Amino acid sequence: MIRKIVIAGGTGFIGTYLENKFEELGYEVRIISRQAGYISWEDREGIREALEHADMLINLAGKSVNCRYHARNKDKIMISRTETTGILGQAILACKHPPALWINSSTATIYRHAEDRPMTEAEGEIGSGFSVDVAKAWEQSFFSFSLPHTRQVALRIAIVLGRGGGVMIPYQNLVRFGLGGAQGPGNQMFSWIHIDDILGIILFLRDQPELSGVFNVSSPHPLSNRELMQQLRQSMNRRFGLPSPAWLLEMGALMIQTETELILKSRWVIPERLEQAGYSFQYPTLKEALREIVLL
Repeated sequence: MIRKIVIAGGTGFIGTYLENKFEELGYEVRIISRQAGYISWEDREGIREALEHADMLINLAGKSVNCRYHARNKDKIMISRTETTGILGQAILACKHPPALWINSSTATIYRHAEDRPMTEAEGEIGSGFSVDVAKAWEQSFFSFSLPHTRQVALRIAIVLGRGGGVMIPYQNLVRFGLGGAQGPGNQMFSWIHIDDILGIILFLRDQPELSGVFNVSSPHPLSNRELMQQLRQSMNRRFGLPSPAWLLEMGALMIQTETELILKSRWVIPERLEQAGYSFQYPTLKEALREIVLL
């Protein structure tokens, strides 16, 4: 029998990558999406049918946070995560043969702005503000389900780096146009994960049935924003980059309709549980990751 995996919210950068990789591994991949041509979120029976006999469900659904945080967008960001997670939980409960593993996306933004020490699953301090409220509600919706036959794992994912998509495109553009200096104070920590390690971690968790709960999905070697931009300039053979003070970032964010939190919040996250469980990172350092990502 062909193995089956369901990816909810599977049409973005990460979802498309995972779809291709799992198909290469021999899986039948079913996608749930608001886009035409896929299983619709309105099709509750279609979702349940897709989940029957599936090996794994991966939920990545949620409106992008790359927008202005006004009331309408805030509602969409929150509902697009909690409501879809609820739909999936109810569908699993309705299955006769539910998936053995449900991996739900979360975010490393759940932790506070941290410049003093790294945040682990056991000793990390939950922050405050809208983005943290979203993360907490998302995880609460996920863990509110008691599923006797389905193991549940929440991935607190750091900023994802990969070739040809995600944040690498705007970062590389900044360097190309001479703006690749430190952003804001420059000492805010940058926690990141290579997209290949997203797949590696999912496969690792699939094969470790004793593991469940919350996992930080980030490189074991975060670095400051200043170090990030320096290594990115080096990888692109650019000696100099103008810094961007916070006031300039605020103006730019308003012009392109996003928020400076994405750049200025200090995310200092360590994957303690994954390291303790024995996961070996394919790209533990940014230098190794950039060597694979940046094509000159």
